[in-house]
Amino acid sequence: MLELALEALKTYDWGTDPKVLLPIDEAVVTTYGNAGARQDLEAKLAACLTTGVSRDAKDYVCRKLMVIGTAESVPTLAGLLTDKDLSHMARYALERIPATEAAQALRDGLAKVSGATQVGVIGSLGVRRDTASVPALAALLNNADASVARAAAIALGDIGTAEAAKALTDGKPTAPEAKQAATDASLACAEDLLASGKKAEALAVYKSLVGDGQPKQVRLAVTRGMVACAGK
Repeated sequence: MLELALEALKTYDWGTDPKVLLPIDEAVVTTYGNAGARQDLEAKLAACLTTGVSRDAKDYVCRKLMVIGTAESVPTLAGLLTDKDLSHMARYALERIPATEAAQALRDGLAKVSGATQVGVIGSLGVRRDTASVPALAALLNNADASVARAAAIALGDIGTAEAAKALTDGKPTAPEAKQAATDASLACAEDLLASGKKAEALAVYKSLVGDGQPKQVRLAVTRGMVACAGK
């Protein structure tokens, strides 16, 4: 049945009865705990991404690789990052594969894409809280595309480390939406640092946000944060 379902992928689109792929869905579940069977399933699914099957079929495969994907699937998924139609599903899979190779593929992909596709890859690095991407994200804070600069700021806030906070402070984005995102992201970093017991690092971030030019909500957040750092 599984082989028939894999064969059905060759002509699959969203108008096809999804029941034809049910054996694949079931295999994703039944191979749990069986390393050999799951590896075989992963290899067969990943192989479909290098063929001429439809966009819908590749979309489906990426969804399955989100669940069972390993480092073995990374090169194939990485190859789709520059595909405007499939990049989003490929990166969704990559952001969920725990292998370090998946994070590296996303970092490598940053320089190969632009616009909305780059915004998506940046977002995936943020979801992964990929600390190794901090320098690359910092370099994008003043990107000519304000949406890219804003996404980089948000991702740095998601990463939440002292290094990410420093990148936000040093970067000084100029686009209004990126500047606001950087402020919010800096607060997020400070909160993460405080929650992890790194009060000195958190306090340094809060102090970098002190200023009469800040919106009221930012001034209030900074005040609360500094009080929390003081243990009061």
